[in-house]
Amino acid sequence: MADEFHAKKVRPKVVLAPNYNVAPSLHLPVVRLDEEGDRELTLMRWGLIPFYSKDDKAANKMTNARAETVATLPAYREAFRKRRCIVPADWFYEWQGLDPQRKKTQSWAIARKDRRLLGMAGLWESWNDPATRQPLETYTILTTDPNEVMEPIHMRMPVILRPEEYQRWLEPLDSARPPTDLLRPSLVALEAWKVDPKVGNVRNTGPELCEPWADDLPTPSLFG
Repeated sequence: MADEFHAKKVRPKVVLAPNYNVAPSLHLPVVRLDEEGDRELTLMRWGLIPFYSKDDKAANKMTNARAETVATLPAYREAFRKRRCIVPADWFYEWQGLDPQRKKTQSWAIARKDRRLLGMAGLWESWNDPATRQPLETYTILTTDPNEVMEPIHMRMPVILRPEEYQRWLEPLDSARPPTDLLRPSLVALEAWKVDPKVGNVRNTGPELCEPWADDLPTPSLFG
């Protein structure tokens, strides 16, 4: 992972157990620039806590952030200016509503067609926990409108960067050219396939969750 994102440093040097169904509140790999301007692969907790928060309750509502408002909302604008990051992933899951009330859904996995790691745009913060008096680094993933692959499945998708865009996203904000143009539907070639509904339960973490799953539900016409 560090090699694919050209990260010169890995901190801390730990080996994570395989998890095929990661969930908010877990500490997961994130790429950012360190104080020397080098790319660093580190662990942060998924679910951003604004630096001004009195407790960590906001994290449950801030696993994702709408790309359209991150430059202006108080919870995100400082992080957008100074603390942008990239969240690596083999794939992500999404749930397609099969009725207007979304009482019935179909689970999908979405990955790059070439199976290289996805690089999702994120923001990170450092929050001082008043209980432990220790800093806690957290992050959120930016979302945008769906591209042609995601549109039949869901109304939003993660902002997925191309490798040649990584450095511009990570480097300090150029006020004359802020990276807002990168916050658009993915230009990376993606592929989607149905997966087992068990992925909806975070206690299920095995490799079978990402395997293609056949059922009698109609497939969006885009995928044949």
